[in-house]
Amino acid sequence: AVVSTQSGHYGRGMGPDFRLLVRNARKIAQQYFMKYNEEIPVSQLVQRVANVMQEYTHSGGVRPFGVSLLVAGFDQETPYLVQCDPSGAYFAWKATAMGKNHVNGKTFLEKRYNADLELEDAVHTAILTLKEGFEGQMTEDNIEIGICTGDGFRKLNRTEIKDYLAALN
Repeated sequence: AVVSTQSGHYGRGMGPDFRLLVRNARKIAQQYFMKYNEEIPVSQLVQRVANVMQEYTHSGGVRPFGVSLLVAGFDQETPYLVQCDPSGAYFAWKATAMGKNHVNGKTFLEKRYNADLELEDAVHTAILTLKEGFEGQMTEDNIEIGICTGDGFRKLNRTEIKDYLAALN
């Protein structure tokens, strides 16, 4: 889900919890923009969302969030990929996998990732990582891909995803 022009969130777990956290992150980003007239730094956005998640682990009458977040963003010259757990703990990654079969995905990324990957190669590596644990036919209708560059964060449209999938086959 696109949160701001510079960041996007992916969630694994309970859908309603993810939607609530995305709505909260969008509100945080908008409040920051209204106050400072610039996009919120990704590190601050992650910290504030993680604080909300952490508060729910020890507040009476509410349950912890049942979702892990993967936040991709870009500040000036710095790309970010941060995983935020339901406990509110967050970790920065160069590349990671979440969800079912994430262990195999991380192992695959450890073998394939290097810091000099071009965007096209990074997208192909991401799709190959998805295929590691994907059940059934992977099409442009059942996957989403977000890319984050100096120009900001955006989700690829179905045609772009179809082209990437065709290039791999």
